[in-house]
Amino acid sequence: MGLVEGSVHRSSGSTLQVKKRTGFYPPLRTTSAPSAVVAQAGGVLLTETVRKTGLDAAFSEALVPWRKDRAVHDPGKILLDVALTVALGGDCLADAAMLRAEPVAYGSVASDPTVSRLIDTLAKAGPKALSAIRSARAKVRRHVWQLPGRMVQPPTGW
Repeated sequence: MGLVEGSVHRSSGSTLQVKKRTGFYPPLRTTSAPSAVVAQAGGVLLTETVRKTGLDAAFSEALVPWRKDRAVHDPGKILLDVALTVALGGDCLADAAMLRAEPVAYGSVASDPTVSRLIDTLAKAGPKALSAIRSARAKVRRHVWQLPGRMVQPPTGW
């Protein structure tokens, strides 16, 4: 059993190509057919959580002021990739290479210099950038806690 992208077709050999993508991370599905297996399956769970909760859209919207004209990579995706890298055991920005090695699962991942430039830009913005990120997280957190209804209450301090 392997994980493959939801909308892919095989071209030559075992290369998987994207036909359609929604959100920052490609949707994946399981199959019993032989296929390329994603090494960091926990990362796939995290990317699905990001997609389903809307955290990707919230970060993208919150970080619009720091998106450069003609930018290839969305600052929200870059920041989420950094968080995902840390969650998968990375301890420096260069460890995002583990995500770049799995483009079918993690999509296009910014280069190390691009990631560093964004981190520098957000650091220079200081409290304004931090407030935007915290607001986006809080908005998504409120949304997620409303999903199950009144049966589940958020823990104290959230």
